[in-house]
Amino acid sequence: MSAKQEFRAPVPRPVTGSSPRRGLLGVLALPLILVVLGLGLIHHSIRDTPPPAAPSVALVPSTPEAIAPAVPEPPAAPLAPETPEARDPALPPAEPQRLSIPEIGVDAPFMPLAIGETGELDPPPHDDKNLVGWFEGGVTPGERGSSIVVGHVDTRTGPAVFVHLNALRPGSTVDIHREDGTVATFEVYAAETFRKADFPDERVYGDTPSAQLRLITCAGAYDRATRNYEDNLVVFARLDSVRET
Repeated sequence: MSAKQEFRAPVPRPVTGSSPRRGLLGVLALPLILVVLGLGLIHHSIRDTPPPAAPSVALVPSTPEAIAPAVPEPPAAPLAPETPEARDPALPPAEPQRLSIPEIGVDAPFMPLAIGETGELDPPPHDDKNLVGWFEGGVTPGERGSSIVVGHVDTRTGPAVFVHLNALRPGSTVDIHREDGTVATFEVYAAETFRKADFPDERVYGDTPSAQLRLITCAGAYDRATRNYEDNLVVFARLDSVRET
């Protein structure tokens, strides 16, 4: 961010049937000749036809435990429904004290920032290279909503706190130490560069149902005539975990 770095202001807040059996009396009433012929047929059948195969015998377990019917297991208890709060943790208000991003060598104190006379967010002082600011008119980092944190990419005297912000990628983590003794860890999920002339205010500053963080600095080409960068880099992150210090 140059000495005249500008930040755009955050916006307010789916059949088979069986044959009948013949009775015994019906068999005895048949003529005797049929009985004799029947015996002859039976004799030839016994002589010429191989005996039928022995029926298979099913082995039955001998122990009572083996033949006892299986007792079905009781159904598992239903899981408790997941609430939005469980998916998206959030913290009560507490001002940020320090920003730590070891991946890019950031360890800097915070200062509160407000909307200036131009209607845009004032940046941190230009003479402090290791200082970040948060928009005190919005939510504090860790609260539900989008918390805005800004820092210079450089100053008149050289590189500043966010000079390597463009190295963050999805999965990178950002720690914010808060005045209530907690450390809110945010996980980066996106990083994009926008033209300042077409800055997506609602996307960057708009309210969110979860606790989120926006890290903003200057990017793109430097216009020596206006002494300002043409773009802004925005890193998007969401609250991942909280710990006590």
